[in-house]
Amino acid sequence: MIPKNEINDTLRDYDPKNITVGTIGSHSALNIFKGAKEEGFKTVCICKKENEIIYKRFPLADKIILIDDYSEFLDEKVQQQLKQLNTILVPHGSFNAYVGTNQMIDRLELPMFGNRQLLHWETNREKQKEWLQKAGLRLPKTFNDPEEIDRLVIAKFPGAMGGKGYFIVESAKAFHTKSADMVKRGHITKQNLENIHFQEYIIGVNAYPLYFYSPLTNEVELLGMDRRYESTVDSIGKIPAQEQLEIKVNPTYTVVGNFPIVARESLLPEILTMAENVVKLSKQIAPPGMIGPFCLETVITDDLKIYTFEISARIVAGSNVGIGTSPYAYLKYGEGMYMGRRIAREIKNAVANKELEKLVY
Repeated sequence: MIPKNEINDTLRDYDPKNITVGTIGSHSALNIFKGAKEEGFKTVCICKKENEIIYKRFPLADKIILIDDYSEFLDEKVQQQLKQLNTILVPHGSFNAYVGTNQMIDRLELPMFGNRQLLHWETNREKQKEWLQKAGLRLPKTFNDPEEIDRLVIAKFPGAMGGKGYFIVESAKAFHTKSADMVKRGHITKQNLENIHFQEYIIGVNAYPLYFYSPLTNEVELLGMDRRYESTVDSIGKIPAQEQLEIKVNPTYTVVGNFPIVARESLLPEILTMAENVVKLSKQIAPPGMIGPFCLETVITDDLKIYTFEISARIVAGSNVGIGTSPYAYLKYGEGMYMGRRIAREIKNAVANKELEKLVY
């Protein structure tokens, strides 16, 4: 594990007047880069050759470092380049999926905006459940063994897979049948089945509140809300029921995009209180706790009960719907605020007040 004092030593070698905001070219990088540019920072993108076209067509990265594989991100040569640019890294889902939280904790020497320990909690289903339960949130029931399934459940896999391979079953028999079919179709692997997680499927509306916690002001902000557009589950309704039965469609939950939504105002007190409780507990389980953006993945039922089934302890792709301004960001800040810019604003304020060490772990 990279000690905090070593991160602070690296930070002290930086020129505070020439901080660069950097991230991996994927997920929500454009959001992060645009926000950084609008707050006056230089930007650096670490990306694979096949993704370079994005950052050429949307020229928000002042420098692009090309790598052949995400594992090269932690190479000493790449990290030294980033240090020379005075880089503060902003993590997103691709860090979890392709670099791995263990590697980030043990090998990433660069100052990273946020708390990398909480990314470790995010990617561990049991730790995540413990965090949310102790924070007093309402959670769906979980099952450790397919033989325990006695109701409708969704089968999930660890990490930031974007819903890929998720499926719904109502019994052990249905699980064994459907999982075999999913492997046969190439949606999942046998290795995926070794790390499967069963969660009660709550019938309701999915809503993903997007928050930002500032250690500088000790305030939780609601900056947006979205829902996901998932293939094939969101398109299956276009097929008549009879044809669905004949072709034996297995709905999947691969996220292909996001929609902005606005919740009814009477739900906001609970939505805000949930986030505050999560932040409060985060300070106990992984000091200094939450830093910056996070998201609670929820389902709201017809009797307005809110169930939380996951947490993401960093910027999520759903925040991309708010680039420019989301309704909630507008209500607090006026025009032009969104998650990428809010991150950059926090860094900018910390630099001005010589408090940057509070934001990087």
